Amino acid sequence: MGPATRRQLLALDAARYGDRHLSAQISAVPVPDEPAGGWRVDWALGHQVDSRFRHPFTGHAGAVLAAATVVVGGRTLAVTSGSDTRVWEVATGRQLGDPFTGHVGPVRAVAAVVVEGRPIAVTGDGEGVVRVWDLTTHEQINQFLTGHTHGVRTVAAMVVDGRPVVVTGGADRTARAWDVNTGQPLCAPLGGLEGEVVSVAMAVLDGRPMAITATGRHGSPAVVWDLISGEQAGVLHTDRYSSGPSAIATAVLDGRPVAVTSEYETIRVWDLATRQLVGRPLTGHTRDVTVIATIDVAGRPSAVTGSNDGTVRMWDLATATQIGTPLITHRSSLYTLAASIVDGRPTAVTGSGDDGLARVWDLAITQSVETPPARRISALVDPVTTVLDGRVVVLTCGDHEEKEVIRVSDVSTGEPVGRPCFVSNTPVAQATTVLNGRTVVITADLDGVLRAQYLETGEPVGPPIATGDGFVSQLITAVLDGRPVVLAGCESSVRVHDLATGQPVGEPLAAGRVAAAVLDGHPTVVICAGGTGRTWDLATGQPISEPFTGHTRAVNAVATAVLDGRPVAVTGGVDATVRVWDLASGRQVGEPLAGHTRGVLAVATAVLDGRTVAVTGSADATVRVWDLATGRQDGPQLVFPSPVHAAMVAPDGRLVAGFGCEAAVLSPR
Repeated sequence: MGPATRRQLLALDAARYGDRHLSAQISAVPVPDEPAGGWRVDWALGHQVDSRFRHPFTGHAGAVLAAATVVVGGRTLAVTSGSDTRVWEVATGRQLGDPFTGHVGPVRAVAAVVVEGRPIAVTGDGEGVVRVWDLTTHEQINQFLTGHTHGVRTVAAMVVDGRPVVVTGGADRTARAWDVNTGQPLCAPLGGLEGEVVSVAMAVLDGRPMAITATGRHGSPAVVWDLISGEQAGVLHTDRYSSGPSAIATAVLDGRPVAVTSEYETIRVWDLATRQLVGRPLTGHTRDVTVIATIDVAGRPSAVTGSNDGTVRMWDLATATQIGTPLITHRSSLYTLAASIVDGRPTAVTGSGDDGLARVWDLAITQSVETPPARRISALVDPVTTVLDGRVVVLTCGDHEEKEVIRVSDVSTGEPVGRPCFVSNTPVAQATTVLNGRTVVITADLDGVLRAQYLETGEPVGPPIATGDGFVSQLITAVLDGRPVVLAGCESSVRVHDLATGQPVGEPLAAGRVAAAVLDGHPTVVICAGGTGRTWDLATGQPISEPFTGHTRAVNAVATAVLDGRPVAVTGGVDATVRVWDLASGRQVGEPLAGHTRGVLAVATAVLDGRTVAVTGSADATVRVWDLATGRQDGPQLVFPSPVHAAMVAPDGRLVAGFGCEAAVLSPR
């Protein structure tokens, strides 16, 4: 990167830590041959900033679905899987050798163990195939292990009496135990389970190898198996009204083997010999715990847990207390977690689906460098801008002090405006409009229910609106016959509701990404699905234009604008291009706007200095501004730490970008 881009990233990181003065100092440093048309960082949220972060593992093309660690010769290695499987040196983040090849489709399960000084990994894929690899040579050992009739979801490995034993769990509702040396089953399949096996762990009890399996089904217990006989040896979580455990790990506590399991947001410890609870539950997570790993820290058994609340926490199992402060790790739910000792320090490796990265964290630092409280709110939902009492504000919606809130910030300073508005359920989308002269914010939750409230007071606007069509991926507002309406992009349709009454307006429209416009004085919408789009009359629900065709892959985002007196749509696609369309005819205007190297995730339009522009955010972690009249990029690209899923221009001309679970505001230089 050139000096201007490095300066922008340093200024952004200073702002994420809450030091606006330092950010401004960095932005003011002159750089040689500085390009025109740049932006400076004003302020940013810092939800993901944590001094315990060490480095990422970069290289996976998609989600990181599984991870395991192993110590060999005093060096800790990590194995991460997804679209492929890679081996890393944890201390340095350096990849060792080439990725493993051979599996068909993504690898969802991986375990690692040392056998007679040789590190091996065991991987399972969606076809039900299990393979064993030498981590030194990166070659497959013997034949692969077969038997599962559906995909392998989980795998565990351990050395028992000098021989490596592997237990795999699959979508075929069975678990299977293998002797890795011979490639033969250790016992009959462990079947009769109530659902697919989502987690498995191993332990030795009275000299016999045991496995513990979990399906995660409501009321379904964890089952303890004797791997010599293949018979059940007991169950954990016997309450049929409780959540079945979805994550399991094992440890040794006071000389006895224990299982550490999840139940919703709670972690429990069980004596494997008696199948009874040990101590009190571990509480602190605010959403379901999805992954658990155990580690011995200075002789004390500890658990490391990851949750849908986006945090990782470490626990002392002997005292049932949390160690240090939570890690804020990924924007989306954690898919995998592994823990080990690296250079004498407890270390975690995490992976999720938000950016294709695995991350390494130093757990020995019990207190992170904290940003100011105002910066700690997450931006799990795309931010939006509006005007409140004549003041331009930005709304971020997500977790704050373990509550779901909408936080209103002055767009120029980032300082809070009024009190946060509380949201009664997990928000997934938000939009704003004006009703009766007052600013209204609308949110959608996981159940497809819309809730509107006046932004100044938090007072609800009518009853909740049930869309009846599942998950809402997008909310926009428009005006129809002089009344504000809200459009919810649902799973199989776009639903239109009168905001004042909550009643549906007309029949549902075709599903897709949606934007509102006015064409010849009539309210219209542009709906894009797959690689095509079309203009529809909002009042009649009838198509107006011919389909837009040109994108070679799906359209992720759409916005509308007026260019040279005619309404146009601007679309961004997985094919990394941005295209402009005439709304009346459906024909493409000019050539595609090319520059992004990965899919375009966000598109917004605005008028800056009298020019109609489009602002685009991409999975390549950049924001670009385009002059729609010339079809050229306006100024240099802006670079962010992770994919940019939201990009817009506020009414005062500032640029707002959402990346990961954070947001940043920039202004023209």
